[in-house]
Amino acid sequence: MEARNSRRGSVAETKGPNGEGQPEGRYLQSVDRMGGFAKGLAVIEAFGKGRNTLTIAEVARLSGLDRASARRCLLTLVEAKYASTDGRYFELTPRILRLGHSYMAASLPRLIQPTLDHLSDTLRESVSAAVLDGHEVVYIARAAHHRIIGPGLHPGSRLPAFCTSLGRVMLAALPVDQAKALLSGSERPAITSYTITKVPELMAELKRVRENGYSIIDQEMEIGSRSIAVPIVNFAGHTIAGITVAVHAVRAEPERLRDEILPHLLDAKAQLGAILP
Repeated sequence: MEARNSRRGSVAETKGPNGEGQPEGRYLQSVDRMGGFAKGLAVIEAFGKGRNTLTIAEVARLSGLDRASARRCLLTLVEAKYASTDGRYFELTPRILRLGHSYMAASLPRLIQPTLDHLSDTLRESVSAAVLDGHEVVYIARAAHHRIIGPGLHPGSRLPAFCTSLGRVMLAALPVDQAKALLSGSERPAITSYTITKVPELMAELKRVRENGYSIIDQEMEIGSRSIAVPIVNFAGHTIAGITVAVHAVRAEPERLRDEILPHLLDAKAQLGAILP
């Protein structure tokens, strides 16, 4: 019936994806509305209302859809690799982050940049922010105080997550099984002689990062470079990005990163957490 109404150019549906009535014109209507797409979005949003893993019945309840519609949407997400399942429970995969990158690219840098600029001026060091995209970090903002470390880095640059301080603070925020699967399924080359590449050792590092609230990388990504990063957590408590300070090894021992730079990063984290959606 919905498809037939759409062909006639009349209102296809006056209810939202959760089945609640909507005044005519309030919800998408007529030939411009894609009911299946709206249902898929409702299913994705359901994971923000419950646990990380949900059954079909739970997704149906949280999204307001019937079980059959929820099941079709979930299986479509699995087929497109936006979700995974063990046959009973479903969970979103890191690939889902791609859906938010357009918003990230437009909004996050604008909100973060003033904090990065202030941090860079205070520390007289370069400061960067990035988001996690699968097994890589994507730089979204940067305040360069010097060009000694990473002169080629700019918004849009990508680096491996497993051996960067930014990557580790964001990987540490994932469920343990999800982080392990992501690491196991990615290439982990020994970029320098200091690079940690084995999954058990990396998982131990993520555990320390989770407990400490920050990550320090000592020449794993580049000889002569050290960096420290903290996660950016929004007011809902979700890690949405990370900020890092990179320094030349001859100018900063790990102790300086912890004692002098970390307090400023934590202040910046608190400021951003109060304003980021």
